[in-house]
Amino acid sequence: MAGKSFRKGLGIIELMEMFPDEDAARTWFEATRWPNGRTCAHCGSERTSEASHAKMPYWCADCRSYFSVKTGTVMEASKIKLHKWAIAFYQMVTNLKVVSSMKLHRDIGVSYPTALFLSHRIRKAMQGGDPLFSGPVEADETYIGGKEANKHEAKKLHAGRGAVGKSAVAGIKDRNTNQITAMPVETTDARTLQGFVHGHTYSQTVVFTDDARAYVGLRRPHGAVSHSTREFVDGMAHTNGIESFWAMLKRGYNGVYHKMSAKHLNRYVTEFEWRHNVRMEDTIAQMSDLMRGTIGKRLRYREMVA
Repeated sequence: MAGKSFRKGLGIIELMEMFPDEDAARTWFEATRWPNGRTCAHCGSERTSEASHAKMPYWCADCRSYFSVKTGTVMEASKIKLHKWAIAFYQMVTNLKVVSSMKLHRDIGVSYPTALFLSHRIRKAMQGGDPLFSGPVEADETYIGGKEANKHEAKKLHAGRGAVGKSAVAGIKDRNTNQITAMPVETTDARTLQGFVHGHTYSQTVVFTDDARAYVGLRRPHGAVSHSTREFVDGMAHTNGIESFWAMLKRGYNGVYHKMSAKHLNRYVTEFEWRHNVRMEDTIAQMSDLMRGTIGKRLRYREMVA
């Protein structure tokens, strides 16, 4: 995404003035979801009307169903008020080093389990498609997890040091657009990492990596730097951009989350990826993007805890 000279933020006072009550929040959510007029959340029909139903204020004449602005989104079936969702959106968007579920639970007045579930639903809304980058791009991998030496004896794997017990994450950064895609991977072998690169680049995309053996034979125009000999830049060849993203991800891990379970790691990685990719937008635009991202997605509590 191209940079811009000025990014308009949103302060706490402005946020409270924008969402003073539930009605104001509902108006914003509906205007963001239906900018061209309300349509049925079930079938898309424009033949809708207001209804007297307490929780489902709209009725579709075509599919004969009740619905609300939450229907068909990650907020569906949630008892949390819309103005609390708006504040949670704001917190997740504006805290570059992430906001903990404990802080959310205190800020919006819900239980900790509810705040945890809410934050994962917001991360679900941040999930997008699989981009294809024209490049040039930087590809790299990192490991997320605690050090073996710091673990309780019962949880140590006794299989060495370094990446033992950690989860691998692969990532690509497009230098032209400054966009990133990243995801957890099972292994960091050639088949996995090269498959990841091939799946997110065109055949002519120039790819820069370090000298890891997994990238040898990459079917792309390829340049590499030899980190093993402490070479970090060789002309255009470097991975400094994607490594800066890893640094931000790890600051969130070490400073706020302290633990990212392997089961939910994909959503945590998505959160950092999404925030990086929209960071040049105004805060309200970011919140609007996030609201639109909720549509067509669902995360049930039993899926999260299973």
